[in-house]
Amino acid sequence: MDNKAADLVIIGVSVGLALGIVIASLIFFGTRWYKKRAHLRRCANERSIPSATLPIRTNGTGTSTDFSASLTNSIAIQGSNKLPKGYWPWWKHQNKGGFVSASGILRYPYKDIQKATQNFTTILGQGSFGPVYKATMPTGEVVAVKVLASDSKQGEREFQTEVSVLGRLHHRNLVNLVGYCVDKGHHMLIYEFMSNGSLANLLYGQEDQILSWNERLQIALDISHGIEYLHEGAVPPVIHRDLKSANILLDSSMRAKVADFGLSREEVFDGRNSGLKGTYGYIDPVYMSTNKFTMKSDIYSFGIIIFELITAIHPQQNLMEYINLANMSPTGVDEILDKELVGECSLEEVRGLAGIAHKCLHNLPRKRPAIGEVSQTILKIQQRRLAKVDTMSFASRDFSRATSRIEDQQLELSKMTSLKE
Repeated sequence: MDNKAADLVIIGVSVGLALGIVIASLIFFGTRWYKKRAHLRRCANERSIPSATLPIRTNGTGTSTDFSASLTNSIAIQGSNKLPKGYWPWWKHQNKGGFVSASGILRYPYKDIQKATQNFTTILGQGSFGPVYKATMPTGEVVAVKVLASDSKQGEREFQTEVSVLGRLHHRNLVNLVGYCVDKGHHMLIYEFMSNGSLANLLYGQEDQILSWNERLQIALDISHGIEYLHEGAVPPVIHRDLKSANILLDSSMRAKVADFGLSREEVFDGRNSGLKGTYGYIDPVYMSTNKFTMKSDIYSFGIIIFELITAIHPQQNLMEYINLANMSPTGVDEILDKELVGECSLEEVRGLAGIAHKCLHNLPRKRPAIGEVSQTILKIQQRRLAKVDTMSFASRDFSRATSRIEDQQLELSKMTSLKE
């Protein structure tokens, strides 16, 4: 009897011990799982920070504007212009001797930029980001340096977005970011030098240079290729969010490149709303009413740029009113064509380009074409133009040869007549 009681005690102790081990194991692994999940969530939040954007600058005509403050129903994040508590920009994790960022873009010390810009005396202009300087690097390469103004509303997040986006995106129709500088409280972006400036300056500035129709067609095609890469070539796709003529730069060969990626975002929904942003005249009305920016919002902005190329009318000078009036007739665009192009281009080509631009501006985003369709349409217009030029050139050569033969025959006849006499 005593042995049986002792056995029961041993069994009870064993079972209790086993249960204790199981419970302890569950608590241990459950705690580890919870901590791991919390860590992953924290990492995901940190990765999503660069895609959030700040309220944009309101530094004058043509610059980007934050509209969220004026919307009574805005659901913009409160205090979005402040970095989250505990967040420290990635460039501040680097040691001072580092010259290459995590994105692979070269980082330059302040003294090198100061020397390259001759102590910041080679100013090219003033942008919404801040002053822009021409600089000659030690390698002899000429670049443009954009300096973040101390009073600029474009903060560190947009600066970081520009570096991180252009660090991984490379295309012949996107501006090339050569490097950046974060030193002694200064923030600078260093780009390839685009000698012909912005499309806006060429269309509305005081320059004597007039863009030909052929140049305008090529510029439209270049822009479409740049957007096509962002929307369909980049992984994940990128939405620019601030397409406008001031952000289209032209090189020495008049080839266009898309610039200024401070507002761009990867097309990955992060569950947050960062307020209404963009530039007056280029903003998709659907975006203004829903606060949802999509690729089709970029398409809308591009449609506005195409009409700028056709009319040389700035969006803030009632361009949409002219477009709506022109849309009332199949030949209505003839009436708003830039006076510098009248008699210098094919109206059929102008109408074709205006046709695809109208589609880009459709009230329903789902009925707007994808950027690939826009590119193909512009390319076909250009190809038909080149084929027509070749045909005319061939006909002209044939006419010249025929004229030359007639002249030779007349000369022979005159010689024969003189011999008979």
